Amino acid sequence: MEKKQHTTASGEDYLEAILVLQKKCGLVRSVDVARHMEVSKPSVCHAVATLRDGGFLTMDEDHFLHLTDVGREVAEKIYERHCFFTEQLIAAGVDPRIAEADACRIEHIISDESFSRLKEAAAQEQE
Repeated sequence: MEKKQHTTASGEDYLEAILVLQKKCGLVRSVDVARHMEVSKPSVCHAVATLRDGGFLTMDEDHFLHLTDVGREVAEKIYERHCFFTEQLIAAGVDPRIAEADACRIEHIISDESFSRLKEAAAQEQE
C-alpha cells in the first residue's frame, strides 16, 4: 500500500495522545490511548490501523505503539500548537477546561503561516 503523508484531525489527535503518553509512561498500548482519550478500544484499533497504513506509526509484536519519524513530526507539531493555544487562552482569562477544548479544535485548522506569525507575535510581547 502506498504511504500517504496526510492525516485527519482525528488521526492527529491519536498521534498527539500517543506522543503525550510516551513522554509520560514510555511504552504505550492501544488500551492506554483508549483510556487517555476516553474512547472505545475498537475506535483506537481502527485509528491505529489507519495510521499504520499511512506510515505514521508501527506496532511491535508485544502490541506497543511506536511513532514513525513522520508520525512523531505530526504529533510534535499538533502538541506544540495545543500547548500554545491552551496557554494563550488561559492567559487571556478563558476557563482552563474551555481553553483545552478550544485549543484542541484550533490546533487542527490553523495554517502553518498563521501559527508561525502568532508564535512570533507572542514571543515579541514577552520581550
